[in-house]
Amino acid sequence: MKLIVGLGNPGPKYAANRHNIGFMALDRLADDHGFGPWKSRFQGLINEGRLGETRVALLKPQTFMNLSGQSVGEAMRYLKLTPDDVIVLHDELDLAPGKCRVKKGGGHAGHNGLRSIHQHIGAEYHRVRLGIGHPGHKDRVAAYVLADFAKAEQGWLDDLTRGISDGAAALAAGDGGRFQNAVANRTAPARNKGRPDQPAPDLKPTQPKPKPVPEPAPEPQSFADRLRALGDRFK
Repeated sequence: MKLIVGLGNPGPKYAANRHNIGFMALDRLADDHGFGPWKSRFQGLINEGRLGETRVALLKPQTFMNLSGQSVGEAMRYLKLTPDDVIVLHDELDLAPGKCRVKKGGGHAGHNGLRSIHQHIGAEYHRVRLGIGHPGHKDRVAAYVLADFAKAEQGWLDDLTRGISDGAAALAAGDGGRFQNAVANRTAPARNKGRPDQPAPDLKPTQPKPKPVPEPAPEPQSFADRLRALGDRFK
């Protein structure tokens, strides 16, 4: 069994915040894969089902971001899992908007949700880093992550969450490469070099046009013929 955690803050006030992209990804995944209603448990909202061959529990901590580790630790221990069975989806300032990277272990880089999880279960869990971009200066970070996604960002946000849903079974199975390929197929699809509404070019070799055949030159006239013709003109 795997515990897949999406990070965010509870309540409608924060629902569309950049900080809540982990919640958004889990909601899309649960809807697309036919999970049932969310239930209150482990200081969060939990949902259980299957992704491919893997049984999973989805968890959205309701403790607010900086206490996320309380919910994650409680769920992990109750389900008799280890940190290696935990996958956390979270916003990442150091990735461009719409980018996605998978890693295991490492520091929390000042992310309050990850910092709390480190305190409760250690650092050796898996992360799915979801790029939201950086506001440009550290003093603007708090306001930036607690602001809603702009309308102009909805396109890549939708592609990203759909890609996560597409690759969810691979993620649960531990195949990070196949998961990231599924995300990339949504966020950076191969460009079609041709357009379907244009007819295919005719590749048959063209036949060279026949060269014009020159008309035969008139036969030269004799001197007598020339005199006869000249006489005919003055009749």
